[in-house]
Amino acid sequence: MPELDEFSFLPAQAAALGAPVPTVSRVDLSLADGRRLSGLRWGDAPPAVTLLHGAGLNAHTWDTTLLHLGLPALALDLPGHGDSSWRDDAAYVARVLAPDVVSALQTWAAGPQVLVGHSLGGLTAAAVAASRPDLVSRLVVVDITPGVDPSAGPAQIRAFFAGPTDWATRDELVERALSFGLGGSPEAAARGVFLNSRVREDGRVEWKHHFAHLAAAAANAAQDDTAAHPAADPTPPDAVRAVLASTGWDDLAQVEAPVTLVRGERGFVTAADADELRRRVLGADVRTLSTGHNAQEEDPAALAALVREVVTDTAL
Repeated sequence: MPELDEFSFLPAQAAALGAPVPTVSRVDLSLADGRRLSGLRWGDAPPAVTLLHGAGLNAHTWDTTLLHLGLPALALDLPGHGDSSWRDDAAYVARVLAPDVVSALQTWAAGPQVLVGHSLGGLTAAAVAASRPDLVSRLVVVDITPGVDPSAGPAQIRAFFAGPTDWATRDELVERALSFGLGGSPEAAARGVFLNSRVREDGRVEWKHHFAHLAAAAANAAQDDTAAHPAADPTPPDAVRAVLASTGWDDLAQVEAPVTLVRGERGFVTAADADELRRRVLGADVRTLSTGHNAQEEDPAALAALVREVVTDTAL
């Protein structure tokens, strides 16, 4: 049996949708400070759409959405995720990440992009659009606003990433994900684990993304502090909270491109959050899908249809 690689799952995914198997290749960019930014190029033509994933995910979170979309696209691994380098300062906030995305667009895109960002990727996309309006024709933000309270997210996700940071096999990690009710079917969980983990030189398996390691360190520090100070608040710091800087509203206010917010009915963005975005970003279009936070994985067909509509409107 041939050894699996990151593209081994695409033929079965495409067949399930009745879609052709696209040309997908990994691209890498060496940044000025020596870090690497990585991504996936879909199709042979210059991308019409660039997509940024959320915290703890990677470019492959968009695979099924892009199979439905059928357009040339660029899906990036944000710094600290996927095959992109971790940041030594662990500064995974939108305005810090945005310059790397700008470098990617200048290198791989032939013109202004429909820029789609989920969660952390959405805030980063807003920072990109605010700082470089010449690179962004439309902004689509998926289930995030700067006012969202990340503690409203599923507690099991935070507990899951606050656990061990390495395992003997990927099967152990799949079992852990399923025990937390994550990953969907066993097959989907196995695919997700394969694409979001790596085997170290010592043979142990670890998450590719830095957030799992930061969350575990924060949880351990909180436990140590509670042991030393029993009266202290035992709640561990939320590694995701740091990405929701108030500057996100400033970025959105400076975006010149039309803005679309896609919220999941069971996601992080409430109706009140959406109303706040409408108030602050005049003319913003708000769409609601029957999904949770990860709309690109829960209803990729609906999200792809919405993105296609935006691309078509932009081309008119």
